[in-house]
Amino acid sequence: MDRFRTVLGHFCTGVTVVTTIAGDVPVGFACQSFAALSLDPPLVLFCPDRRSGTWPAIRDSGVFCVNVLAEDQREVSRLFGTRGADRFSGTAWRPSPGGCPVLDGVLTWIDCKVEDVHDAGDHHMVVGRVTELGECRDGQPLLFYRGAYAATDSRYPVDGELDNLLTWSRSADWL
Repeated sequence: MDRFRTVLGHFCTGVTVVTTIAGDVPVGFACQSFAALSLDPPLVLFCPDRRSGTWPAIRDSGVFCVNVLAEDQREVSRLFGTRGADRFSGTAWRPSPGGCPVLDGVLTWIDCKVEDVHDAGDHHMVVGRVTELGECRDGQPLLFYRGAYAATDSRYPVDGELDNLLTWSRSADWL
């Protein structure tokens, strides 16, 4: 398992906070296992640990919001990644159109409804149908690489057809 973590730690991921409202109480957790899944229909996925105390609230509510953290939100990530922490006591937020918390200062957010859930080892794989997208603000993302936070110091434009991988219209080209 240590070798597995070391090897996969060489894959850089973004850091998000997945939130919902449980009754009238905001809940959320830090999540780096988040990805875009499909353009048509618009789907995303995230993978909560089976032991997560927050996942049952998200499952029961049926809706969630993915908050994409900015590089200056390391403390937000640490807070939402700490079990048992009072995550919303000092965290400013507003409700998304779907009613889930959008944290102040995020780069953007994605409102979703739970579409499907699959067992995946010691995690669940949750597929969410995108229902609303937030505005994007300038800034760099908070990244996680080799067991530590990381940030980019510059962006490199990609020439040619690869500059829109997420919006690539000929995905069959890769198969």
